[in-house]
Amino acid sequence: MTKKKSWLDKLNENIEPKIKRIEIDFADIPAGSTMFIATPKLIDQYIKEIGVGKRINTKTLRKDLALEHNADYTCPVTTGIFLRIVAEANYEKLQQGKRLEEITPFWRVIEPNSALAKKLTFGQEFLLQQIEKESAN
Repeated sequence: MTKKKSWLDKLNENIEPKIKRIEIDFADIPAGSTMFIATPKLIDQYIKEIGVGKRINTKTLRKDLALEHNADYTCPVTTGIFLRIVAEANYEKLQQGKRLEEITPFWRVIEPNSALAKKLTFGQEFLLQQIEKESAN
């Protein structure tokens, strides 16, 4: 039986980003558009560049990634999945002894009362604490 992958394993998987042409309307993406499918590493990297005390919503993240990769849109479904991988993997790093300053600040993107935040294994409280700490500075 194969061992279940950790969140860190999922974050570090060697997968390539893709651009697909959408044949039918999908989520907020009209048919005929190009859709960028990022990777957990790309989303992790994007979040690392967000300054302390700043917050960016997923719409902005998706728009920025699409522009950067010459696509019309970024896939909303995989973005949500990959954001969770980034959050869970970096929380794993904390549990393994990394300092807060050494992990990706995923709380700058994930809304504490979002559906995604409710799925996180460590709960919403951690997000709220980090957002509060940064807004106090």
